[in-house]
Amino acid sequence: MSNAANPVPDQPSFPMNVSVPEARAMLLALLPQPEAETVPVGEAAGRFLAGDLAALVNHPSATESALDGIACREADTLGAAPLSPVRLKVLGESRAGLPYPGTVGAGECVRIYTGAPIPEGTDAICPVEQLEDAGPDAVRLLRPASSGDVRPEGGDFAKGEVVLHAGVRLTPSRLALAVSLGHARVSVRRRLRVALLSTGDEVREPGSVLEPGQVYDSNRYGLAAMIREAGAEVLDLGHAPDSPERLAELIDGAGGADALITSGGVSMGKYDFMRDLLLSQGRVSFWKVRLRPGGPAMLGGWRGLPVFGLPGNPVSSLVVFQVIVRPALTGEAPFTLRLRAATPFRALSDKVAYWRGTIAGGTVSDYGKQGSGVLRSLSDAGALVIVPEGEPVAVGDEVDVMLF
Repeated sequence: MSNAANPVPDQPSFPMNVSVPEARAMLLALLPQPEAETVPVGEAAGRFLAGDLAALVNHPSATESALDGIACREADTLGAAPLSPVRLKVLGESRAGLPYPGTVGAGECVRIYTGAPIPEGTDAICPVEQLEDAGPDAVRLLRPASSGDVRPEGGDFAKGEVVLHAGVRLTPSRLALAVSLGHARVSVRRRLRVALLSTGDEVREPGSVLEPGQVYDSNRYGLAAMIREAGAEVLDLGHAPDSPERLAELIDGAGGADALITSGGVSMGKYDFMRDLLLSQGRVSFWKVRLRPGGPAMLGGWRGLPVFGLPGNPVSSLVVFQVIVRPALTGEAPFTLRLRAATPFRALSDKVAYWRGTIAGGTVSDYGKQGSGVLRSLSDAGALVIVPEGEPVAVGDEVDVMLF
């Protein structure tokens, strides 16, 4: 197996052709455990909680109305109907931030608005749609009031209750929830700092004139966006030509990074210098993963820096990041849907396949063009259909689907 163009030893000391779960676990083991830092809640969007968040207050903070209408005693309204309405005296109103201060007795009510505390003595709400005015200080109810439209104090969460758990990402809805819990500052994991480097003599910056055989550096821009979406910071090392010396020089510039992601240079070719550099001067944890697209991925290290080498083909590069690297950076398992196949999906005998698919009407169909260089397929298809080794999917079968 070893020759001038391929320096891989005949009996490598590192694993070859690892599974996807093994690749994820091995990468995760090399990443540093992120430290915690406390930030204002307004700066915590997209961050991962470093500890549990408990409620500092009850929510709602008082027993309140879920509707606009009147608050009254349910027992006073049991016979209300359009042909036999019940008349109640209106004492005043209760609105959010300005509750009614008194007590409501038999035959009485208070006008109330959504989110307002219900007055003492009341236990039910009749919506405004079921009311008729009966003068300046009275209403007629066309149906009984309901206690089901009363929100109990602490019904959403109670003071002291753990509501958000360590490790969850603060999505917009969770960020809003953290504020509702009463937190002005939150403890979050420090963002991992990920260096990014693309390789290859054929790669050019966007906007430049392409010669035949050259390509724009789509991997670097796509991967940078994916790294940020995974909650990490990007240290952009730019682009390295097919030169071991220049490659090593640029990698050495990744000071302060927690990990390095590269694209290109890890396959079987003569000019796959990223592979050669890790083999000869760095460390290799594994080479090749049993998946398609993206099999020739490599994990290793360079002077203490974890390095994950992605394939150069654009689809392979982005898919491997989504399937292996992103879960390791976020600590979140890939989110999958279980859908029925509208078309068959073929299986590979020795690796799991991530075929591009399109979702419509609750089913998923084969996108068709599955080549590793068909970058538009990821945009057009929007989903990866996971076909296990040796298990073809027939029409009507259920299959796991990862949104992309």
